[in-house]
Amino acid sequence: MAANKPTPAFDHKSFLKHLTRLPGVYRMLDVEGAVLYVGKAKDLKRRVSSYFSRALNRRIQLMVARIHSIEVTVTHTEAEALILENNLIKSLKPKYNILLRDDKSYPYIYLSADSFPRLAYHRGRRKAKGRFFGPYPNAGSMRETLQLLQKLFPVRQCDNTFYNNRSRPCLQYQIKRCGAPCVGLISEADYAEDVKDAVLFLEGKASQVIDGLVKRMERASAALEFEQAARLRDQIAALSRVQEKQYITGERGDMDIIACAAKGGGACVQLFFIRNGRNLGNKSFFPNTAGVEREGEILTAFIVQYYIGKQIPQEILLSHSPDDKSLLEEVLTQEAGHQVRLRQQVRGNRAQGLRMALQNAQLALDAKLASKAGMQQRVEALQQSLSLDEMPNRMECFDISHTSGELTVASCVVFDATGPVKADYRRFNIDGIQGGDDYAAMAQALTRRYTRIQSGEGVLPDILFIDGGKGQLRAAANVLDELAVVGVQLVGVAKGPDRRPGMEQLFLFGVDSPIILPADSPALHLVQQIRDEAHRFAITGHRQRREKSRKTSVLEQIPGIGAKRRQRLLKQFGGLQGVARAGIVDLERVGGISRKLAEQIYAAFHEDK
Repeated sequence: MAANKPTPAFDHKSFLKHLTRLPGVYRMLDVEGAVLYVGKAKDLKRRVSSYFSRALNRRIQLMVARIHSIEVTVTHTEAEALILENNLIKSLKPKYNILLRDDKSYPYIYLSADSFPRLAYHRGRRKAKGRFFGPYPNAGSMRETLQLLQKLFPVRQCDNTFYNNRSRPCLQYQIKRCGAPCVGLISEADYAEDVKDAVLFLEGKASQVIDGLVKRMERASAALEFEQAARLRDQIAALSRVQEKQYITGERGDMDIIACAAKGGGACVQLFFIRNGRNLGNKSFFPNTAGVEREGEILTAFIVQYYIGKQIPQEILLSHSPDDKSLLEEVLTQEAGHQVRLRQQVRGNRAQGLRMALQNAQLALDAKLASKAGMQQRVEALQQSLSLDEMPNRMECFDISHTSGELTVASCVVFDATGPVKADYRRFNIDGIQGGDDYAAMAQALTRRYTRIQSGEGVLPDILFIDGGKGQLRAAANVLDELAVVGVQLVGVAKGPDRRPGMEQLFLFGVDSPIILPADSPALHLVQQIRDEAHRFAITGHRQRREKSRKTSVLEQIPGIGAKRRQRLLKQFGGLQGVARAGIVDLERVGGISRKLAEQIYAAFHEDK
């Protein structure tokens, strides 16, 4: 058999001889036809020639050595070439291009067009009737704003199915987070006033809201409605504190701030969202840089891949000067339908904002490089396995532990992208339920946990794991509905048919078929780790509660038996066993023990349990 012939080197001289000087896009392919790199050029011949006629860095040398052929697409303008380049990079994902990994849609706050409108989480196409506010950098910042709105303005956040089937107010009304329009406890006019204030706040007009609340407070005070005036006073104070935290001095429009840090083969792009003068939060991106460490080049690739196809603000502040700045402004202006300016040299508050963004980028990159690669891989694998829109930053898991239904303890453990967050672990002693009713125990624990969070004493998770199948999942969903918790992905972790590790089934709320991951899946390993940690924490809490109950004397549980009487009884009968054997008459002889108290002591030791 004849030996395979070596693949001939790419004849770049012959190719360049006939290459056009028009603008367009070029695609470099290897011997198997896979795309190595996609680029755009104002002059195709000049740009492609540069790969074969100048000194190249090591990364480009490796790429050029693998070129087997080059394909080109001619365009009318360089701007058209830039857009085509972006589309090809997103679809082909070439090895040597800078790739933005996170290209998901962003969440918005949606105000429905109902007679009693609701505020809700929304992601995807904005077709429904109503108004949309955002975008927010991630689900966490959007949920934080929704929680804030609940505290400031009692506008409902429950879905219409829940709202239309109420016969009594839910817990949100009791904790003053909703006016209960579902059962007619607030008039349409008063509710419309709260909606108007919420809209003004989301539009960045908090000062106008405060002025209106001050006038209403003065009218309530003049009418001797002091309770209403006090409520308005507290609302004004809370809104003023929020305004101080969220507003950027001197800014009233829409603006993005983008900073890039690159080192150690990695890069972080930090994006801050300023809308109507309000800082909606920030998001970290870690693009695949293919070895590029020049911040300007990374920013150029990021801007094109991120903004094309999205809403674009009028102004974007940058930490480093991008390549082809004028071309980027031209393309973004065409996409946005309004003038878009890219600015780097700024002063005052804007310069301070850029410094803050750059510092966040550097810190996030340092944390990324220092974090355990295994944990990062597991979280990314979990995102893919559950088809989540973005990587989860916070995960919680609940478990129940008891002995024959007695001394039930529920545990809550918390994980983030770096591992366990033990400072946020919580335990709940469960009382007032029928022994062994795990559904009721889970409902009580979730209610206590998320009532506190909805009241501002914590942060909602991106994923809530429940140790159990569809039944436990349904019980958890009912609690979250009751509390108007939105944007949390519910996942039930059920043991497989043989209850062996590696056979777990994951149930997503609202999806009938379980997800069964391979035994070697990093995502499964993470779920097992979180579930096992919740199990360990619950069992430890249950054992501690059980030990404490064993150390507690029966005498301590009897009303009227204080420390002195308990000491007399133990001395008189030589210990607790002697007290247990004593009759009512014997007990009555001890100083301070009446006939009635003696009967209570005897019953405590002899009643049929």
